[in-house]
Amino acid sequence: MDPLPPAVLVLSGRVTRAGTPRLCADLEAILAASDATVVDCDVGGIAEPDLASVEAIARLSLVARRAGGRRLRLCGTPPGLQLLLDLVGLADVVGLDDGAGAEAGRPPGP
Repeated sequence: MDPLPPAVLVLSGRVTRAGTPRLCADLEAILAASDATVVDCDVGGIAEPDLASVEAIARLSLVARRAGGRRLRLCGTPPGLQLLLDLVGLADVVGLDDGAGAEAGRPPGP
């Protein structure tokens, strides 16, 4: 049996601390509607990545893990956000997909 395709959450624009609870609620709704074990989180449209973006990603990752051990995989990660995730030590906590891994059957990676 083929594994379920990942669910998808898209983050774009300016990510703020005030908007993070809504993003978490959106992810909870996606998880409730899907049996997928992985949620692809497209972060390519985030404007001006900062620590609020990193905090939101960390919280989203926790929401996914608390929903039965599911995981968040970042897609389209801009270099600035990648640098911040590396700096705070979250690059190894959240899955990163460079775009080539998924199509080539390789595991996600930086």
